[in-house]
Amino acid sequence: MKQKVLFVATVLRGHMLVFHLPYMKWLREQGYEVHCCAGNDTGEPNPDVPHCDRYIDLAFDRSPLSARNIAAYRQLKALIDTEHYALIHCHTPVGGMLSRLAARGARKHGTRVLYTAHGFHFYTGAPLLNWLLYYPAERWLSRFTDLLITINREDDARARRFHARETALVSGVGVDTARFSAPVDRAAARASLGLGAADRVVITVGEHIPRKNHLTCIEAVARLDGVTLLFCGVGEQETLLRERAEALGVAQRVRFLGFRRDVAALLHAADAFLFPSFQEGLPVSLMEAMAAGLPCVASRVRGSSDLIISGESGYLCAPTDAAGLADALAQILSDSALAAAMGARGREAVATYALPAVRDHMAQLYRAQLAKGEAD
Repeated sequence: MKQKVLFVATVLRGHMLVFHLPYMKWLREQGYEVHCCAGNDTGEPNPDVPHCDRYIDLAFDRSPLSARNIAAYRQLKALIDTEHYALIHCHTPVGGMLSRLAARGARKHGTRVLYTAHGFHFYTGAPLLNWLLYYPAERWLSRFTDLLITINREDDARARRFHARETALVSGVGVDTARFSAPVDRAAARASLGLGAADRVVITVGEHIPRKNHLTCIEAVARLDGVTLLFCGVGEQETLLRERAEALGVAQRVRFLGFRRDVAALLHAADAFLFPSFQEGLPVSLMEAMAAGLPCVASRVRGSSDLIISGESGYLCAPTDAAGLADALAQILSDSALAAAMGARGREAVATYALPAVRDHMAQLYRAQLAKGEAD
């Protein structure tokens, strides 16, 4: 009989299908039966989950204090107690919390529990409430964690002071750098957007939510004459962003492209990437822009600071420093040699975060944990 492994995250489409399929595929290829547990946010009654032998729809609530999570915990514990997993890899704060609580008994029988923190909610500069709520919870839950994985230096330093059996710093979830570095017909990509060869174009990619700080993108570009800003994504703040562009008199230079599947081509159509987030774990969209060879201007926050060396592969500024962000963009847009050098340096730097490299690292960690589980 095949040994079984379980992946857990709060949502399916918004997390599991985006980040974890390569690792589920690898484990399946090694002969394991792969189960996946996540809330169904696809809108489909019976979603297809690649590389998964069994999908379990559990209605997690993103709030750790929600009473709905009591029922989710009971279902998850019954599943774990019944299936006798060799390994459980959990993700997201609520998925990680409930999984580790539910697997306490299973660990006594050899189940290895891995938790990947994709960015602790407590971080340098985080609101006090985040520290009061999430820090003690994560520190306590680390006692029930065989391997605590982090994806940036700041989180890694904190995780090492917790109580997990082991910790590991992994270079994110893996980026398909080949897809974004592949040649693109820049002229055709620009023409599809109604842009000419001489237009100066800045792009940002991400959900329109407060954390992404897109209002500052508009304020920065408003300081630059003749520069077009492309927003790639959707979200709750789109109306607010449009109103801000109107108020600053730059609505004609700010384009909302919506959800796109041709992000690689759009990146190659631009001259610079702007990413002033307030908070990140290790931003995939920034890594994709670097893989495309774009010089990047980002906020000096955890995650982004792991990727960008300011003055070499781009520039880092305070998140709300619209003037500083604008000055950095102006330097890039006015100096093609500088832009090319920064883009090349960024492409080199992001190679460490490429999917094959991360997958190999995770394979080593899986093998080690599974072997220790068999020895228990």
